[in-house]
Amino acid sequence: YRAITSAYYRGAVGALLVYDVTRHATFENCERWLKELRDHTDPNIVVMLIGNKSDLRHLVAVSTQDGKDLAERESLYFMETSALESTNVEDAFAEVLTQIYHIVSKKAVEPGEDGAAATLPSKGEKINIGNKDDVSALKRIGCCSN
Repeated sequence: YRAITSAYYRGAVGALLVYDVTRHATFENCERWLKELRDHTDPNIVVMLIGNKSDLRHLVAVSTQDGKDLAERESLYFMETSALESTNVEDAFAEVLTQIYHIVSKKAVEPGEDGAAATLPSKGEKINIGNKDDVSALKRIGCCSN
């Protein structure tokens, strides 16, 4: 399990930590999930705490303020969403991606260990991610091959 966990988190630059606002137990588990996330990722990972099912106001077990308090205490972004009504779902992803972009851009212009700054591709510049044969070879190898 631990080997799978490490591989799953490796290279992550962002995470959505989602709880159900109608089930307090899911909120209570957030701190454990956050600890695991922080144990296996870069300290600069962007994490957004999301209270889902905001459309079920009559069943709320976790207040918005409780979510905000946890997010502030743990330095997380926070948003409530409703996947059912598509409320704030795109906004949550957009915010996480925006924050990731800011961090990656900042790292790209900061000098590295050799004193040279990394460069981002210019607008419209193609980025080569390999060819179709490379991808096919990786698929054949699988995640657990030696």
